[in-house]
Amino acid sequence: MPRVTTDARPIAETGSGHVLDNIVWESLVGPNRHLGEVSGLAARYDPQVAAFAGIAEDSPQAWADLAGLLGPAGTCFFTSPRPVRPPVGWEILGGGEGVQMVDAGVVAVPDADVAVLGPDDIPEILDLIARTQPGPFEPRTIEMGTYLGIRAGDRLVAMAGERNHPLGWTEISAVCTDADFRGQGLAGRLVRAVTYGIDQRGERALLHASGTNENAIRLYRSLGFALRRTTNFAHLRAPG
Repeated sequence: MPRVTTDARPIAETGSGHVLDNIVWESLVGPNRHLGEVSGLAARYDPQVAAFAGIAEDSPQAWADLAGLLGPAGTCFFTSPRPVRPPVGWEILGGGEGVQMVDAGVVAVPDADVAVLGPDDIPEILDLIARTQPGPFEPRTIEMGTYLGIRAGDRLVAMAGERNHPLGWTEISAVCTDADFRGQGLAGRLVRAVTYGIDQRGERALLHASGTNENAIRLYRSLGFALRRTTNFAHLRAPG
């Protein structure tokens, strides 16, 4: 089976059936099961935790199970290694192509200046998310894993944390920095610190970025992440 390699070490093998090709489903039938619900061949997070949903396979029954979970005209974010083509009656509200990258030699280190974020920080977190728009984030998203932040005085100006947990892996997500504090290396420090925590659990880090976000992709490459594959994102509305 072909695989992509770097000077540091081989990255995850490609090919159909890999756990990283269906990370939402694999997370919700695995380590993140307590954060959502599974019905037949479909699974979704509690909407207050995350807007993501997944299916075990691309079949009429799986899509019917997902429609049942979402309810009439319910919406979700969906990822797939292939272009997303739901059955007739579904509506694609938006989406695009992205990249999936995995740790291929990140120098993961703790950072004494970052703070672990908790429930009391949610108003600040949501305010930073609103200002920076890193992607879907809900009031209980921090329950998906460890979230770290950097403050300037009393103001939260940068953060990063953990989202999907397919077995053996943890996705780094919500990497964002206030516009007034960009260019200071805060995102890189946070990604290294989150990766350190993942390493300490014996897991491996992965992350996603929009295919058009060249700055983010360049940053992640410089930190030691390598491209595993392209992936597709879609915002879907169920029949209703």
